[in-house]
Amino acid sequence: MTLKLNLYTEIEKTLPTTSRYILGQYNQDSIIVYQAFNEAIAARAVRNQKLGGGGFKFDRMSWIKTGFLWMMYRSGWASKPKQERVLAIHVKRDGFDNLLKAAVHSSYVEPIYQTHENWQQQVTNSEVRLQWDPDHDPYGNKLERRAIQLGLRGDALSRYASEWTIGIEDITDFVKQQHEHVLAHALDKLLIPVEDIYPVTDSAVFSKLGIGLVI
Repeated sequence: MTLKLNLYTEIEKTLPTTSRYILGQYNQDSIIVYQAFNEAIAARAVRNQKLGGGGFKFDRMSWIKTGFLWMMYRSGWASKPKQERVLAIHVKRDGFDNLLKAAVHSSYVEPIYQTHENWQQQVTNSEVRLQWDPDHDPYGNKLERRAIQLGLRGDALSRYASEWTIGIEDITDFVKQQHEHVLAHALDKLLIPVEDIYPVTDSAVFSKLGIGLVI
């Protein structure tokens, strides 16, 4: 596993406690996003180092998350049906930035879209859906901080899977090992991937996403 790790208690000290931020592990070339799948889809993805086959459907929306603990909450630490395998997917940063630029909020935000009709038209035409959801601690409790997830469909999903994905790791064993510390209420032993605030340098995209806003 190539993910950089540190103790949860140390990482949480460095992160904002409120507002909307894209938190994730990244370098100059790529960013890690997480998805959880059933055994067949995950096995095919790891074997081929790209999504597709094993029952993966390109005709429906597929959601990606940059936050490890948000993925743990959503998948129940790899225990929920059809989410038994957690993948860490390395995505080219220019591809991820393209997804952010194309993203449209899943619910109406008046300062950004002005009218409900304008927002509805953009939602209909967009291939990338944006949601800011409450982030969660290891126990699943909601935090004031918001975490991002992106829903992909159409050409955006195809390019993500075939062009922008440069590596896929199955981290399910690691997830289950760390979940034991959560179950034992031993957060001082819990290791998670290091995460930092992802830089959005395009000012228009930064404003559209609502980064830093307290909701």
